[in-house]
Amino acid sequence: MRRKALFPLGDAILARRLQYGSGMTTLRIKQELYSFAQTAFSCLLLSLVLGGIGGTVYKVLAPDGWVSQMFGHSLSAGAAALGAMGLVGGLAWSSRSWGDPDTRSLPTQLLIYGFAAVGILYLAQIWTRGAL
Repeated sequence: MRRKALFPLGDAILARRLQYGSGMTTLRIKQELYSFAQTAFSCLLLSLVLGGIGGTVYKVLAPDGWVSQMFGHSLSAGAAALGAMGLVGGLAWSSRSWGDPDTRSLPTQLLIYGFAAVGILYLAQIWTRGAL
């Protein structure tokens, strides 16, 4: 019979301990809770930032939005929408460096948390008025 490296003496109890461990320790539970809380906060922040960006795009492109208020009816609605989409595209192109959390600068952090704050504002408007 061939001996296995894990149990050279045929100690099945030792192998079972190595395989299943002794359960979760207090430190491991704290690490898991911290990881869960950090993930929940990140998901909440992402939702608020996306809501802020989406609400801002809506406010810009809406028929009675910021672009139509700024130019009135002198500019056609199609040209205003194209210009606003070009502006949003330019912002998206310039935001390519926002992804890596290690290289984020202070202005980038302020922009992200600013959009999160605007997302909270839009959420409150939807909650209270039912519309943006």
